[in-house]
Amino acid sequence: MNIQELNTALVTIIQKKQELSKLSYNDNRYDDVEEELHDLEDEFNDNFGEYLEDVLGDVHMKVCPDTDVLLPTAYLPETLNAEELNGKQGVWVEADAYPNKEARLVLIPNPTRLFLSVGKTVREEVWNADV
Repeated sequence: MNIQELNTALVTIIQKKQELSKLSYNDNRYDDVEEELHDLEDEFNDNFGEYLEDVLGDVHMKVCPDTDVLLPTAYLPETLNAEELNGKQGVWVEADAYPNKEARLVLIPNPTRLFLSVGKTVREEVWNADV
């Protein structure tokens, strides 16, 4: 697996998500940017999906075994900066270590890694891609 290409693709998708979020539905470019985002996500899942689904399966078994693994693009945040994560980014999971708390798994670039995010204070790295 080329981790550098994976990271670059993550950054590209997140930047496209940010571009789309700045447009109103009435903007003439909205549909085109949304289509570009969907194409990037499809390409990402085609190129890296099998690898990331294996990674996510392992992480889910360790961290949240009662939660189903979703497509890798579901785990992407709205920001490139892990410090800016809020409680609504990534995929909601039932984390065994944090019962009765809203927890999310988020796939972050620079470097490529998975964070378990719980509330506003917990940001636990649960996997990283060794470059």
